Amino acid sequence: MTGTVGSQSHLAYRALEQQIVTLKLKPGALVNERQLIDVSGFGRTPVREAIQKLEWQGLVLVRPRVGLQIAEIHPGDHAAIMAVRLKLEPLLARLAAEHATEPLRLDLLDCAQAMTAATAAGSFDAFLSADKAFDEILEGACPNPFLVSAVAPLQSHSRRMWYAAATVAKMDRSVSLHVAVIRAIRQGEGAMAEDAMAELLAYLNDG
Repeated sequence: MTGTVGSQSHLAYRALEQQIVTLKLKPGALVNERQLIDVSGFGRTPVREAIQKLEWQGLVLVRPRVGLQIAEIHPGDHAAIMAVRLKLEPLLARLAAEHATEPLRLDLLDCAQAMTAATAAGSFDAFLSADKAFDEILEGACPNPFLVSAVAPLQSHSRRMWYAAATVAKMDRSVSLHVAVIRAIRQGEGAMAEDAMAELLAYLNDG
């Protein structure tokens, strides 16, 4: 039963995170638990656990006597977030390449295919869903939990800011750079994965 609840709470988190990063739950909006249950399609317990994770990530704020608020996007956030991602995520990619299990390497192939399909369809939502899966696979492969804890919230914030200024051309280039990272990790090439991730992040930083 615990495993089922854990799985349900993660799915609820994924559903709500997608709503937030694609701006369907708008920055600054006041929401309540009932609304989040409705938009996620999950029950009270999984949604409450998802809210706790979103609060920890800084995507949802708990306002006493007011309720829940979707975090605002502030002008300086992009530079501050990317300064950290540029330092940490190339290492994450290297460790993922060196430690990923074969099932995780196969999952990355599915991610590459989903990203390519999203580009063909011109779907920013589908791309961000695949991007979230990509991040979670790398985090699952990384043997350093402190590195994962530092990086994961930043990636969600970055997705939201990317979506706010997304274009098809930006998505196409981002997919190509993601595929290069995926190829290196699947081949177990740590240095190549590190370099490919650094190139991806440099592009995202400039974009």
